[in-house]
Formats: sequence, C-alpha cells, structure tokens
Amino acid sequence: MKTSTDELLVFVTVIDSGSITAAAEKLGQTVSGVSRALTRLEKKLDTALVRRTTRRLQLTEEGESFLQRARAILDAMEEAEESVTRKRRRPSGRLRVDAASPFMLHCIAPHMTAFSELYPEIRLELTSNERIVDLLEQKVDIAIRIGALQDSTLHARALGSSKLRVVASPAYLAEHGEPKTVDALGAHRLIGFTAPEHLNRWPLRERSKGKGKGSGNAEPLKIEPAITASSGETLRQLALSGWGIACLAEFMIAADIREARLVPILGNVLLDERQPVSAVYYQSASLAGRVQCFLDFMAARVRL
Repeated sequence: MKTSTDELLVFVTVIDSGSITAAAEKLGQTVSGVSRALTRLEKKLDTALVRRTTRRLQLTEEGESFLQRARAILDAMEEAEESVTRKRRRPSGRLRVDAASPFMLHCIAPHMTAFSELYPEIRLELTSNERIVDLLEQKVDIAIRIGALQDSTLHARALGSSKLRVVASPAYLAEHGEPKTVDALGAHRLIGFTAPEHLNRWPLRERSKGKGKGSGNAEPLKIEPAITASSGETLRQLALSGWGIACLAEFMIAADIREARLVPILGNVLLDERQPVSAVYYQSASLAGRVQCFLDFMAARVRL
C-alpha cells in the first residue's frame, strides 16, 4: 500500500476544512507539515488531487473519486476501532469452558445465571471431560485443571485448592460400622477411579510396621477399590447411595457433609493434602476480555 492513513486523514481534513491552514489548526499540525503530506500523497499516486489557487482549493476529477474512497477507509477504521473498544468495555462472543464434571456441576453451573446477567453478550459453551484436553484441538478457551499443572506453554490462574476427604453415607456406616484405623479399611467396600492411578492413593497416614505407637508413614495409601468409575461425580453418587467409602475433593461434597448426607471418617489419620485448582488458557488478544471477566467472576464466586 503506497499511502498511509495519516496522509488520508490530512487529505480529507484539508477538503472538509476548506484550506490547508484550517486543516493544520484542526489536526494540531504546522501548515508546512500538512502541505508536505498532501504533496507527498499526490506524488505517491502520481496524480493531482487538488488544484491550489490563491483563494481556494478545488478537487480534480481524480481527487473527487479518491476522496470518496478515502472517507470510506477512514470510516471503516474508526468503526473497527470502536468495535474493539466496545468489546473491551462490554465483552461479547463465544467463550468455551471445559472442566471435569464434578467441578462443572458443583462450582461452575450454579453461578452461570449470575454470570450471564453480568455479561449477556458472552455466549457460553460448557463442556465436561474427565481427562486433560488439548485446548487447541478441542477449541477450548479456558480449562479448569485440578492437581499439579504439567503444560508450561499455557497461562494459568490459581483459583484455590480443595482438601481431600474420606467419606461414607450414614446408611453405609450404620450397616457396616465405621473404620477407626487405616487397617480397618480392608474390611470395607472402597470406591475408586478407573484412571489415573494416582487418584486411588488416599492421603491417609499408614501405620508403619515394626515401629512404636503413633509413628506413621506420610506416603498416601494405595487402595484396592471394589468398584471404579471414571468420574468423581459417579463416585459421589455411589457413596451417597450407601455403596461404600470414597475419597473425594471437598468442593464437591461440602454440602453433603453439611447436610449429613455424607460423613467424614478417619480424620485422625487424614493428611492435609490439597489439590490445587487452576484455570488454564492460551493468551489471545481477541479473547482477553472474555477470559479475564470469566476468571475474575470465578475467583470472586468460588471459595475453595
């Protein structure tokens, strides 16, 4: 492109103002600077746009044609800039958020009515995956990750952490009794995950063999589940139904514990292990407003 937007603006302002002097005053430039810009534009186009006389400026035929196009270009640029500014002031467009189903159900979905009231022009798409997704491949804008982060190419924002609790339903405990020690778990039905394997290591202080009373091993206890599921929400439902004992993140069972649907057990040997919760995303100028308002909203709403 031969011409610059500054030259287009000078040309249009000169015509609209009626003189180079008036245009210079309006643009906050010197008269000589405006005159040079106009001359430079004509040289680039290799044609005269304006006939200069001592009293007035008159557009040539080429100048009249070029003026229409110059106005259209400047108007389009102004509209584009205003559109971007509006979006930054009032975020809009699609925002796709992915999270494991327990976090989606217990920490995201309950707040989305309030989010939509604040940001009615953002079109949310909520997806649930129990495993880590590739953001680019799945076209995900924000993913909620629970546990230590692996991918250093992503931007991340910490949303908090959630303690793990070992729980069972009152009905199960009434029928099978409450285990008071780690060893007693062997006589109970344990509910675990199909994958990954580390989720079947419970944060319980196992009594070390051959050592004195009170000594223990701080390593997580590997359990042998009698039934497994891929989703933490399925494990929760199994525990609620009285099937057995589960180890679950506090964010998904806090209400169950408050309302006595589930009972925490083995608190005396439970290690204070917390799972970090993070929102990860790729940096994108076009997404920045939508991503930022969602993360700010979640940070204020979700108390972990």
